[in-house]
Order: sequence, then structure tokens, then C-alpha cells
Amino acid sequence: MDFTLSDEQTTLKEVLRDFFEKKSPEAAVRGQMADPSGYDRGLWRQMADQLALPGLTVPEEFGGAGFTFVELGLVVEEMGRALVVSPFFASSVMATGLLVALNDPDANAEYLPKLAGGELIATVALAENSGSWQPVDVSLTATETAEGWILSGHKSFVLDGAVADLLLAVARAGRRIGVFAVDGAAGGTTRMPLHTMDQTRKQARIEFDATPARLIGTLENGCRAVETMLDHASIALAAEAVGGHGRVLDMAVDYVKMREQFGRPIGSFQAIKHKCASMLVELESARSAAYYGLYAASHGDPEVAQLASLAKAFCADAFLGASGENIQMHGGIGFTWEHPAHLYLKRANNIRAFLGDSDFHRRRLADLVGI
Repeated sequence: MDFTLSDEQTTLKEVLRDFFEKKSPEAAVRGQMADPSGYDRGLWRQMADQLALPGLTVPEEFGGAGFTFVELGLVVEEMGRALVVSPFFASSVMATGLLVALNDPDANAEYLPKLAGGELIATVALAENSGSWQPVDVSLTATETAEGWILSGHKSFVLDGAVADLLLAVARAGRRIGVFAVDGAAGGTTRMPLHTMDQTRKQARIEFDATPARLIGTLENGCRAVETMLDHASIALAAEAVGGHGRVLDMAVDYVKMREQFGRPIGSFQAIKHKCASMLVELESARSAAYYGLYAASHGDPEVAQLASLAKAFCADAFLGASGENIQMHGGIGFTWEHPAHLYLKRANNIRAFLGDSDFHRRRLADLVGI
């Protein structure tokens, strides 16, 4: 299998890196961390109007570009490298991916063009207080009434849940699992921002009290669509981890070539060389795992579930380890609020925990392969 990028994909990465380096410098990231909305609306409009990123994988019939999951992964990788603060992952990876998987013609015609144009921001509300991301553990209840469906219960750790215009809530209707669209301004909905370690990625708790909702797809295909979305989103998180890993490696190498001790750069010391070499080996291994997952997701590989858990666990752990080593190699300055190293460490911790931690994904992988 050849993971060499095409000329078009290479150009896409180059354009994105240049764009995000200019539009998401450290000062901008810190400013968005302090903003309750958690993102720059001007940047979001530029991502939609100039680069058409929100609609990258939306089918062309619904106003999107119709690209594959490989291209989406390259976008997320570059966003991870620049630590871009935006609702892209929640809206363009998770919510859009779930709608496509549900394959509801009416819902697709209503929502996908707006998502592709960046006019609508959506998110998926799945996990609850237990912290489980598995649809079988959902307890939010959906009840069908004469006026339509209503939801009762709560959701936690909803990515960009405080600002999303559309909530795709996963709920239980008897023994079956369905996905329900909820207008962000619907009555009976209370949204509470959560205080999390990674301030560049806002999360919220959402309470539903007889909230009116619309069933998307059917109760027969809801669970499978959610599982497909989770696999694809886990692979995208792995690609994001690769981008962040590459940035902290560059950050560490640049510093050890400049910082001197005993009259020589500390990068000339064997112990530091070993650390940098190990970070590079882990990075290349992580990139291989993530790209393999992206390829599998794009081609409908039957082993995509196994590859998703493999990539998520390995890439998240590799990024977390590299982020810690970067801080250590920077010494005292690396532990300060003013230095950006801690921002990547926090993002690495977020990636490791989101959609199931590495221990969960290793157990899942072992179950899937029959170990």
C-alpha cells in the first residue's frame, strides 16, 4: 500500500500550513481560549469562503466538494499542528460524518448544504456522565408523542455544545438507539459550558427536558451510523495528533540547537539526541498508522474499526509522550504559562481521552481481532 501523497494532496497540505500559520498564531490561539464562544468567527468564515473546508467531504449534490476522508485527515493534521481553535471537528468531522452515515435524504437536503457553507454549526451529543462513548451505554430517552419526538435526560462532554446551532443527540427509544436533531434554541434545552484541561477545545453539558426533536434516519440504522462516525472521528483524532506531534518535535529541535550549556548546544549531547530520535521514530510510526486509517475509511475497508482503535491509541500516546519530552527539553521555560509547550500537552491529553482513552481502544482492538 502506497501512502505517498498525490501532487494535489501535497499542495493542499502546503496551502493549509501557510494559511493556519498566518491565521492561527499563538496569540490568536490564546485569545480564542479566553473567548466563551471558543472560536474566531472571522477565521471560520475564511475557512468556509476561501478554502471551502467545512464542505470538504460533503457530497457535491449537497453543495460540498466531495473529497475523500484522506483529504479531510490532511486538513485535521494541519489544524492540529497549528492548534487551530474552531468548531471544525465537531461540525465538519463528527456531525457531517454522522449525517452522511445516516443517509436520510430529507435531512441531508436540509442540513448538509448549510454545513458545507459554514452557515450552520453542528455537533454530536453522545457521552453522558459515565464518560462512555458507546451508543449501547446511552440513557437519554426519546419518547414519541402525538406532536413528535421529545428528549429527556442529559449529555456531557459535548464538543462545542455551547455554540452549536444544531445538536445531533443520540438517544434510546426502548431497546433501540436513534439520532435526533435538536435546534440549538429549542425549548427545554439547557447548555452549560464545562471547565476542562484543554481550553482550546470547548465542551458543554446539555440538559434536555421534554425537548422537541426530529428523528434522523431510522431506529434500525441509528446505532450502526453512530459506530461508523466514531470510527472515522477516532481516525481523524489520530491525524490531528500526528500534526501536533510534528509541531512539538520541531519546537524541541529548534530549541536544543539554540540553547547552550558548557559552551555547546545541548542538542549535541547524546541524551538529547536520543530523545529527539525517539520522538521522530514515534512520529513516523504514528503517521503510518493514521494514514492507513484514513485510507481504510476512504475505501470502505472492512477492518476500519480495528484500524481506528489502533491509530487512536498509538497516535494519542505518541503525541502525549512527545509533548512531555518537549517540555523537559525546554527546561524551566517549558513549564511556564507564557510558553506554548503546555498548550500542546493539554491538547494531547484531550485527544487521548476524547472518544475513548487508549486503554479502551486497546481492549476494543483485542476484542475485534479475537485476542
